[in-house]
Amino acid sequence: MPADKPTNTLLLMSDEHNPRYASVHGHPFIRTPNMERLAARGTLYESAYCPSPLCHPARSAFISGRRVHEIQAYNNCNVFVKDAPSYGAVLRKQGVHTVHIGKVDGYARSERLGFSEMLLAGDREPPGDRNIARQPLSIRADGAARADHFGVKDHPFAHDERCTEAALAWLRETAPSLTQPWVLQLNLVKPHFPHYVTQELWDLYPQGEDLPQQGAECDTARHPHAADLRRHFDAGGFTEAQIRGLRRGYLGCVTYVDRQLGRVLDALEETGAAQNTVVAYTSDHGEMLGKFGMWWKCTLFEDAVRVPLIVAGPGFAAGARVSTPVDLLDLQATPFAAAGAQRPPEWTGQPLQTIPTNDDRRVVFSEYHGHGTRSSAFMVRQGGWKLIWYLDASAQLFDLRADPEELRNQATAQPQITANLERELRRICSPEDENARAEAFIARQLRALEEAD
Repeated sequence: MPADKPTNTLLLMSDEHNPRYASVHGHPFIRTPNMERLAARGTLYESAYCPSPLCHPARSAFISGRRVHEIQAYNNCNVFVKDAPSYGAVLRKQGVHTVHIGKVDGYARSERLGFSEMLLAGDREPPGDRNIARQPLSIRADGAARADHFGVKDHPFAHDERCTEAALAWLRETAPSLTQPWVLQLNLVKPHFPHYVTQELWDLYPQGEDLPQQGAECDTARHPHAADLRRHFDAGGFTEAQIRGLRRGYLGCVTYVDRQLGRVLDALEETGAAQNTVVAYTSDHGEMLGKFGMWWKCTLFEDAVRVPLIVAGPGFAAGARVSTPVDLLDLQATPFAAAGAQRPPEWTGQPLQTIPTNDDRRVVFSEYHGHGTRSSAFMVRQGGWKLIWYLDASAQLFDLRADPEELRNQATAQPQITANLERELRRICSPEDENARAEAFIARQLRALEEAD
Protein backbone atom coordinates (compact mmCIF):
# COMPACT_ATOMS: atom_id res chain seq x y z
CA MET A 1 0.00 0.00 0.00
CA PRO A 2 1.79 3.20 -1.10
CA ALA A 3 2.23 5.86 1.55
CA ASP A 4 0.61 9.28 1.08
CA LYS A 5 3.98 10.77 2.01
CA PRO A 6 7.20 8.75 2.01
CA THR A 7 7.96 7.79 5.59
CA ASN A 8 11.22 6.72 7.21
CA THR A 9 11.52 3.46 9.14
CA LEU A 10 13.72 2.58 12.11
CA LEU A 11 13.93 -1.08 13.10
CA LEU A 12 15.58 -2.06 16.36
CA MET A 13 16.12 -5.83 16.32
CA SER A 14 17.48 -7.47 19.45
CA ASP A 15 18.54 -11.09 19.66
CA GLU A 16 16.85 -13.90 21.60
CA HIS A 17 14.17 -11.86 23.38
CA ASN A 18 11.24 -13.92 24.62
CA PRO A 19 8.35 -11.41 24.68
CA ARG A 20 7.01 -12.86 27.91
CA TYR A 21 9.94 -11.11 29.57
CA ALA A 22 8.63 -7.60 28.98
CA SER A 23 6.26 -5.48 31.03
CA VAL A 24 4.07 -4.80 27.98
CA HIS A 25 3.32 -8.53 27.84
CA GLY A 26 2.45 -8.74 31.52
CA HIS A 27 5.69 -9.76 33.22
CA PRO A 28 5.18 -8.89 36.90
CA PHE A 29 8.43 -7.07 37.68
CA ILE A 30 10.81 -6.71 34.72
CA ARG A 31 11.53 -3.06 33.92
CA THR A 32 11.00 -2.20 30.25
CA PRO A 33 9.59 1.34 30.38
CA ASN A 34 10.67 2.25 26.85
CA MET A 35 8.79 -0.67 25.36
CA GLU A 36 5.79 0.67 27.28
CA ARG A 37 6.55 4.12 25.90
CA LEU A 38 6.64 2.81 22.32
CA ALA A 39 3.47 0.75 22.85
CA ALA A 40 1.63 3.81 24.18
CA ARG A 41 2.53 5.64 20.98
CA GLY A 42 1.77 2.71 18.72
CA THR A 43 0.60 -0.87 18.27
CA LEU A 44 1.62 -4.01 20.13
CA TYR A 45 1.35 -7.32 18.28
CA GLU A 46 0.42 -10.04 20.75
CA SER A 47 1.11 -13.01 18.46
CA ALA A 48 4.24 -12.24 16.44
CA TYR A 49 6.51 -15.04 15.24
CA CYS A 50 9.94 -15.50 13.71
CA PRO A 51 10.51 -17.39 10.42
CA SER A 52 12.72 -19.89 12.27
CA PRO A 53 13.92 -20.01 15.90
CA LEU A 54 17.62 -19.73 15.09
CA CYS A 55 19.80 -16.72 14.28
CA HIS A 56 21.11 -17.38 10.78
CA PRO A 57 17.85 -18.76 9.32
CA ALA A 58 15.67 -16.08 10.93
CA ARG A 59 17.87 -13.19 9.86
CA SER A 60 18.41 -14.59 6.37
CA ALA A 61 14.65 -14.84 5.88
CA PHE A 62 14.13 -11.30 7.16
CA ILE A 63 16.81 -9.80 4.92
CA SER A 64 15.66 -11.71 1.82
CA GLY A 65 11.89 -11.65 2.27
CA ARG A 66 11.79 -15.40 1.57
CA ARG A 67 10.96 -18.37 3.75
CA VAL A 68 13.86 -20.34 5.19
CA HIS A 69 13.28 -23.39 3.00
CA GLU A 70 13.16 -21.20 -0.11
CA ILE A 71 16.66 -19.81 0.45
CA GLN A 72 17.96 -22.96 2.19
CA ALA A 73 19.37 -21.08 5.18
CA TYR A 74 18.73 -24.07 7.42
CA ASN A 75 21.24 -23.69 10.23
CA ASN A 76 24.09 -21.58 11.60
CA CYS A 77 26.68 -23.10 9.26
CA ASN A 78 27.65 -20.71 6.47
CA VAL A 79 30.13 -22.84 4.56
CA PHE A 80 27.98 -21.99 1.51
CA VAL A 81 26.55 -18.57 0.68
CA LYS A 82 23.51 -17.64 -1.36
CA ASP A 83 22.80 -15.02 -3.99
CA ALA A 84 19.49 -13.34 -3.26
CA PRO A 85 18.45 -9.67 -3.27
CA SER A 86 18.14 -8.03 0.14
CA TYR A 87 15.41 -5.66 1.19
CA GLY A 88 18.12 -3.02 1.62
CA ALA A 89 19.21 -3.35 -2.01
CA VAL A 90 15.65 -3.41 -3.40
CA LEU A 91 14.71 -0.26 -1.48
CA ARG A 92 17.98 1.48 -2.38
CA LYS A 93 17.29 0.98 -6.08
CA GLN A 94 13.99 2.80 -5.57
CA GLY A 95 15.58 5.84 -3.95
CA VAL A 96 15.33 4.84 -0.29
CA HIS A 97 18.55 5.21 1.73
CA THR A 98 19.10 1.95 3.62
CA VAL A 99 21.40 1.49 6.60
CA HIS A 100 22.26 -1.69 8.50
CA ILE A 101 24.13 -1.49 11.82
CA GLY A 102 25.49 -4.45 13.74
CA LYS A 103 24.76 -8.16 13.48
CA VAL A 104 24.06 -9.47 9.99
CA ASP A 105 24.44 -13.27 10.20
CA GLY A 106 22.76 -13.65 6.83
CA TYR A 107 22.85 -15.80 3.73
CA ALA A 108 25.64 -13.67 2.20
CA ARG A 109 28.48 -11.50 3.46
CA SER A 110 27.45 -7.98 4.43
CA GLU A 111 29.31 -6.30 1.57
CA ARG A 112 27.24 -8.29 -0.93
CA LEU A 113 23.83 -7.33 0.46
CA GLY A 114 23.59 -3.95 -1.26
CA PHE A 115 22.54 -1.63 1.57
CA SER A 116 23.41 2.05 1.09
CA GLU A 117 25.49 1.87 4.28
CA MET A 118 26.69 -1.07 6.33
CA LEU A 119 28.11 -0.01 9.71
CA LEU A 120 29.89 -2.28 12.23
CA ALA A 121 28.72 -5.25 10.20
CA GLY A 122 28.55 -8.45 12.23
CA ASP A 123 29.09 -11.36 9.86
CA ARG A 124 29.39 -14.87 11.24
CA GLU A 125 32.90 -16.07 10.47
CA PRO A 126 32.82 -19.02 8.05
CA PRO A 127 32.26 -21.90 8.25
CA GLY A 128 30.07 -21.03 11.24
CA ASP A 129 28.53 -23.78 13.34
CA ARG A 130 29.89 -27.30 12.78
CA ASN A 131 27.45 -29.09 15.10
CA ILE A 132 24.74 -29.45 12.47
CA ALA A 133 24.41 -33.21 11.98
CA ARG A 134 20.89 -34.54 12.59
CA GLN A 135 21.35 -38.23 11.67
CA PRO A 136 23.12 -39.14 13.93
CA LEU A 137 22.45 -36.24 16.26
CA SER A 138 25.44 -34.00 16.95
CA ILE A 139 26.19 -33.41 20.65
CA ARG A 140 27.95 -30.22 21.75
CA ALA A 141 31.07 -30.67 23.83
CA ASP A 142 30.63 -27.28 25.49
CA GLY A 143 26.92 -27.52 26.33
CA ALA A 144 27.19 -27.97 30.09
CA ALA A 145 29.96 -25.36 30.38
CA ARG A 146 27.60 -22.69 29.03
CA ALA A 147 25.55 -22.90 32.20
CA ASP A 148 28.16 -20.83 34.10
CA HIS A 149 27.99 -17.87 31.72
CA PHE A 150 26.05 -15.37 33.79
CA GLY A 151 26.61 -12.74 36.47
CA VAL A 152 28.49 -9.47 36.82
CA LYS A 153 31.21 -8.64 34.31
CA ASP A 154 33.10 -5.53 33.27
CA HIS A 155 31.80 -3.98 30.05
CA PRO A 156 29.31 -6.75 29.19
CA PHE A 157 27.58 -4.65 26.53
CA ALA A 158 30.60 -3.15 24.72
CA HIS A 159 29.61 -4.28 21.23
CA ASP A 160 25.99 -3.22 21.57
CA GLU A 161 27.12 0.10 22.98
CA ARG A 162 29.18 0.77 19.85
CA CYS A 163 26.23 -0.13 17.64
CA THR A 164 23.84 2.14 19.54
CA GLU A 165 26.32 5.02 19.45
CA ALA A 166 26.72 4.56 15.68
CA ALA A 167 22.94 4.69 15.25
CA LEU A 168 22.61 7.82 17.39
CA ALA A 169 25.40 9.54 15.47
CA TRP A 170 23.76 8.63 12.16
CA LEU A 171 20.36 9.92 13.28
CA ARG A 172 21.84 13.20 14.47
CA GLU A 173 24.44 13.84 11.77
CA THR A 174 23.42 12.07 8.56
CA ALA A 175 19.66 11.62 8.59
CA PRO A 176 18.83 15.37 8.75
CA SER A 177 20.81 15.98 5.54
CA LEU A 178 19.01 13.36 3.46
CA THR A 179 16.37 14.42 0.95
CA GLN A 180 15.02 10.91 0.43
CA PRO A 181 13.27 8.54 2.86
CA TRP A 182 15.49 6.19 4.81
CA VAL A 183 15.38 2.82 6.56
CA LEU A 184 17.73 2.12 9.47
CA GLN A 185 18.04 -1.33 11.04
CA LEU A 186 19.91 -1.32 14.35
CA ASN A 187 20.83 -4.80 15.59
CA LEU A 188 21.72 -5.49 19.22
CA VAL A 189 23.11 -8.85 20.36
CA LYS A 190 21.49 -8.77 23.80
CA PRO A 191 19.63 -10.36 25.51
CA HIS A 192 21.32 -13.28 23.70
CA PHE A 193 23.35 -15.64 25.86
CA PRO A 194 25.76 -15.24 27.73
CA HIS A 195 23.80 -13.49 30.46
CA TYR A 196 26.49 -11.19 31.81
CA VAL A 197 25.40 -7.79 33.13
CA THR A 198 26.66 -4.82 35.09
CA GLN A 199 26.51 -4.79 38.88
CA GLU A 200 23.66 -2.25 38.74
CA LEU A 201 21.54 -4.47 36.51
CA TRP A 202 22.34 -7.58 38.55
CA ASP A 203 21.26 -5.79 41.72
CA LEU A 204 18.04 -4.73 40.02
CA TYR A 205 16.66 -8.28 39.91
CA PRO A 206 17.20 -10.31 43.09
CA GLN A 207 13.68 -11.66 42.61
CA GLY A 208 14.73 -12.86 39.15
CA GLU A 209 16.43 -15.92 40.61
CA ASP A 210 13.30 -18.00 40.25
CA LEU A 211 12.84 -21.41 38.67
CA PRO A 212 10.76 -22.23 35.58
CA GLN A 213 7.22 -23.23 36.47
CA GLN A 214 7.26 -26.00 33.86
CA GLY A 215 10.30 -28.27 33.89
CA ALA A 216 11.50 -31.39 32.09
CA GLU A 217 8.92 -33.50 33.90
CA CYS A 218 5.99 -32.06 31.87
CA ASP A 219 4.34 -34.21 29.21
CA THR A 220 5.24 -31.61 26.57
CA ALA A 221 8.89 -31.80 27.62
CA ARG A 222 8.94 -35.53 26.93
CA HIS A 223 8.36 -35.06 23.21
CA PRO A 224 11.28 -36.64 21.26
CA HIS A 225 12.37 -33.33 19.72
CA ALA A 226 12.46 -31.65 23.14
CA ALA A 227 14.52 -34.56 24.47
CA ASP A 228 16.85 -34.27 21.47
CA LEU A 229 17.57 -30.64 22.23
CA ARG A 230 18.27 -31.24 25.90
CA ARG A 231 20.71 -34.00 24.91
CA HIS A 232 22.31 -31.89 22.16
CA PHE A 233 23.08 -29.10 24.64
CA ASP A 234 23.78 -31.45 27.56
CA ALA A 235 21.22 -29.41 29.49
CA GLY A 236 20.21 -32.11 31.94
CA GLY A 237 23.05 -31.33 34.31
CA PHE A 238 22.41 -27.64 34.92
CA THR A 239 22.39 -27.00 38.67
CA GLU A 240 19.68 -25.04 40.44
CA ALA A 241 22.15 -22.21 41.10
CA GLN A 242 23.02 -22.04 37.41
CA ILE A 243 19.38 -22.01 36.36
CA ARG A 244 18.59 -19.24 38.82
CA GLY A 245 21.63 -17.20 37.79
CA LEU A 246 20.96 -17.50 34.06
CA ARG A 247 17.38 -16.36 34.54
CA ARG A 248 18.41 -13.40 36.68
CA GLY A 249 21.06 -12.30 34.21
CA TYR A 250 18.62 -12.51 31.31
CA LEU A 251 16.31 -9.96 32.94
CA GLY A 252 19.17 -7.49 33.21
CA CYS A 253 20.06 -8.01 29.55
CA VAL A 254 16.45 -7.28 28.52
CA THR A 255 16.43 -4.07 30.57
CA TYR A 256 19.70 -3.04 28.91
CA VAL A 257 18.08 -3.43 25.48
CA ASP A 258 15.08 -1.42 26.65
CA ARG A 259 17.39 1.43 27.65
CA GLN A 260 18.94 1.48 24.18
CA LEU A 261 15.46 1.69 22.69
CA GLY A 262 14.86 4.71 24.90
CA ARG A 263 18.03 6.39 23.64
CA VAL A 264 16.94 5.89 20.05
CA LEU A 265 13.46 7.26 20.73
CA ASP A 266 15.03 10.30 22.40
CA ALA A 267 17.25 10.94 19.38
CA LEU A 268 14.30 10.77 16.99
CA GLU A 269 12.43 13.31 19.09
CA GLU A 270 15.46 15.59 19.44
CA THR A 271 16.05 15.69 15.67
CA GLY A 272 12.38 16.16 14.76
CA ALA A 273 12.24 12.86 12.86
CA ALA A 274 9.77 11.14 15.18
CA GLN A 275 6.68 12.46 13.39
CA ASN A 276 7.73 11.03 10.03
CA THR A 277 9.32 7.76 11.13
CA VAL A 278 7.83 4.33 11.69
CA VAL A 279 9.65 2.81 14.68
CA ALA A 280 9.60 -0.93 15.36
CA TYR A 281 11.10 -3.00 18.15
CA THR A 282 11.43 -6.75 17.68
CA SER A 283 13.83 -9.69 18.02
CA ASP A 284 15.01 -12.48 15.74
CA HIS A 285 13.64 -15.28 17.98
CA GLY A 286 12.94 -16.05 21.63
CA GLU A 287 14.60 -17.97 24.48
CA MET A 288 13.30 -21.02 26.39
CA LEU A 289 15.14 -19.97 29.59
CA GLY A 290 14.76 -23.36 31.24
CA LYS A 291 11.12 -24.04 30.43
CA PHE A 292 10.62 -27.78 29.77
CA GLY A 293 14.28 -28.13 30.79
CA MET A 294 15.25 -26.44 27.51
CA TRP A 295 17.59 -23.50 26.86
CA TRP A 296 18.11 -20.97 24.11
CA LYS A 297 15.92 -21.58 21.04
CA CYS A 298 15.78 -24.26 18.28
CA THR A 299 12.20 -25.31 19.05
CA LEU A 300 8.78 -24.23 17.82
CA PHE A 301 7.37 -23.85 21.34
CA GLU A 302 6.07 -20.34 22.06
CA ASP A 303 8.97 -19.17 24.23
CA ALA A 304 11.44 -19.71 21.37
CA VAL A 305 9.38 -18.99 18.25
CA ARG A 306 7.44 -15.91 19.40
CA VAL A 307 9.04 -12.47 19.29
CA PRO A 308 8.18 -9.05 20.68
CA LEU A 309 6.79 -6.64 18.10
CA ILE A 310 5.80 -3.05 18.82
CA VAL A 311 5.39 -0.53 16.00
CA ALA A 312 4.60 3.19 16.20
CA GLY A 313 4.44 6.07 13.76
CA PRO A 314 2.39 7.00 10.69
CA GLY A 315 -0.10 4.25 9.89
CA PHE A 316 -0.18 2.74 13.39
CA ALA A 317 -2.84 3.45 16.00
CA ALA A 318 -1.68 4.61 19.41
CA GLY A 319 -2.24 2.24 22.31
CA ALA A 320 -3.61 -0.52 20.09
CA ARG A 321 -3.15 -4.27 20.56
CA VAL A 322 -3.41 -6.69 17.63
CA SER A 323 -4.26 -10.34 18.25
CA THR A 324 -3.99 -11.39 14.59
CA PRO A 325 -0.92 -13.63 14.14
CA VAL A 326 1.88 -11.93 12.21
CA ASP A 327 5.54 -12.64 11.55
CA LEU A 328 8.84 -10.93 10.83
CA LEU A 329 8.25 -11.13 7.08
CA ASP A 330 5.20 -8.92 7.62
CA LEU A 331 7.45 -6.49 9.47
CA GLN A 332 9.94 -6.60 6.59
CA ALA A 333 7.14 -5.59 4.22
CA THR A 334 6.28 -2.59 6.40
CA PRO A 335 9.03 -0.13 5.34
CA PHE A 336 8.09 -0.70 1.70
CA ALA A 337 4.55 0.48 2.44
CA ALA A 338 5.88 3.35 4.55
CA ALA A 339 8.18 4.59 1.77
CA GLY A 340 5.71 3.92 -1.04
CA ALA A 341 8.11 1.42 -2.63
CA GLN A 342 7.37 -1.73 -4.59
CA ARG A 343 8.23 -5.06 -3.00
CA PRO A 344 9.05 -8.10 -5.16
CA PRO A 345 5.80 -10.02 -5.67
CA GLU A 346 7.40 -13.40 -4.92
CA TRP A 347 8.42 -12.28 -1.42
CA THR A 348 6.36 -13.43 1.56
CA GLY A 349 4.71 -11.00 3.98
CA GLN A 350 2.03 -8.34 4.19
CA PRO A 351 2.66 -4.81 5.49
CA LEU A 352 1.57 -4.51 9.09
CA GLN A 353 -0.29 -1.32 8.19
CA THR A 354 -2.80 -3.43 6.23
CA ILE A 355 -3.36 -6.32 8.67
CA PRO A 356 -6.66 -6.25 10.61
CA THR A 357 -6.71 -6.21 14.40
CA ASN A 358 -8.47 -9.52 14.99
CA ASP A 359 -8.42 -11.96 12.09
CA ASP A 360 -8.83 -15.63 13.05
CA ARG A 361 -8.41 -16.77 9.45
CA ARG A 362 -4.87 -15.51 8.94
CA VAL A 363 -2.13 -18.17 8.95
CA VAL A 364 1.47 -17.71 10.02
CA PHE A 365 4.22 -20.25 9.52
CA SER A 366 7.59 -21.06 11.01
CA GLU A 367 10.02 -23.88 10.45
CA TYR A 368 13.10 -25.43 12.01
CA HIS A 369 15.77 -27.47 10.24
CA GLY A 370 18.77 -26.70 12.42
CA HIS A 371 20.97 -28.35 15.01
CA GLY A 372 19.78 -30.41 17.95
CA THR A 373 16.86 -32.33 16.45
CA ARG A 374 16.61 -35.44 14.32
CA SER A 375 14.58 -33.91 11.48
CA SER A 376 12.72 -30.80 10.35
CA ALA A 377 9.67 -29.41 12.12
CA PHE A 378 6.99 -26.98 10.95
CA MET A 379 4.55 -24.69 12.76
CA VAL A 380 1.22 -23.26 11.63
CA ARG A 381 -0.74 -20.78 13.74
CA GLN A 382 -4.31 -19.79 12.89
CA GLY A 383 -6.57 -18.02 15.35
CA GLY A 384 -5.95 -19.53 18.76
CA TRP A 385 -4.76 -22.88 17.44
CA LYS A 386 -1.18 -23.89 16.79
CA LEU A 387 0.07 -27.07 15.11
CA ILE A 388 3.66 -28.29 15.30
CA TRP A 389 4.21 -30.96 12.66
CA TYR A 390 7.21 -33.29 12.82
CA LEU A 391 8.59 -35.71 10.25
CA ASP A 392 9.29 -38.62 12.57
CA ALA A 393 7.42 -37.82 15.77
CA SER A 394 3.84 -37.17 16.79
CA ALA A 395 2.27 -33.82 16.00
CA GLN A 396 1.40 -31.34 18.74
CA LEU A 397 -1.74 -29.19 18.67
CA PHE A 398 -2.21 -26.47 21.26
CA ASP A 399 -5.16 -24.23 22.04
CA LEU A 400 -3.14 -21.17 22.98
CA ARG A 401 -6.11 -19.23 24.30
CA ALA A 402 -6.99 -21.91 26.85
CA ASP A 403 -3.48 -23.33 27.25
CA PRO A 404 -0.88 -20.60 26.60
CA GLU A 405 1.90 -22.64 28.25
CA GLU A 406 1.42 -25.52 25.77
CA LEU A 407 0.87 -28.20 28.39
CA ARG A 408 -1.99 -30.15 26.75
CA ASN A 409 -1.52 -31.69 23.33
CA GLN A 410 -4.92 -31.71 21.58
CA ALA A 411 -3.86 -33.41 18.33
CA THR A 412 -5.72 -36.64 19.07
CA ALA A 413 -8.72 -35.00 20.76
CA GLN A 414 -9.21 -32.47 17.92
CA PRO A 415 -8.57 -34.44 14.69
CA GLN A 416 -10.49 -32.01 12.47
CA ILE A 417 -8.53 -28.96 13.64
CA THR A 418 -5.31 -30.93 13.27
CA ALA A 419 -6.27 -31.89 9.71
CA ASN A 420 -7.29 -28.32 8.84
CA LEU A 421 -3.99 -26.89 10.04
CA GLU A 422 -2.00 -29.62 8.31
CA ARG A 423 -3.82 -28.67 5.11
CA GLU A 424 -2.72 -25.04 5.63
CA LEU A 425 0.84 -26.26 6.15
CA ARG A 426 0.78 -28.20 2.89
CA ARG A 427 -0.44 -25.13 1.03
CA ILE A 428 2.86 -23.50 2.00
CA CYS A 429 5.17 -26.47 1.44
CA SER A 430 5.48 -30.22 1.44
CA PRO A 431 7.08 -31.03 4.79
CA GLU A 432 8.39 -34.36 3.47
CA ASP A 433 10.02 -32.72 0.45
CA GLU A 434 11.50 -29.90 2.49
CA ASN A 435 12.91 -32.27 5.08
CA ALA A 436 14.57 -34.24 2.28
CA ARG A 437 15.99 -31.07 0.71
CA ALA A 438 17.32 -30.00 4.10
CA GLU A 439 18.95 -33.39 4.70
CA ALA A 440 20.64 -33.28 1.31
CA PHE A 441 21.89 -29.74 1.88
CA ILE A 442 23.18 -30.55 5.37
CA ALA A 443 25.02 -33.57 3.94
CA ARG A 444 26.73 -31.23 1.45
CA GLN A 445 27.64 -28.88 4.29
CA LEU A 446 29.15 -31.71 6.33
CA ARG A 447 31.19 -32.93 3.35
CA ALA A 448 32.49 -29.40 2.74
CA LEU A 449 33.48 -29.10 6.40
CA GLU A 450 35.36 -32.40 6.24
CA GLU A 451 37.16 -31.39 3.05
CA ALA A 452 38.21 -28.07 4.59
CA ASP A 453 39.82 -29.75 7.64
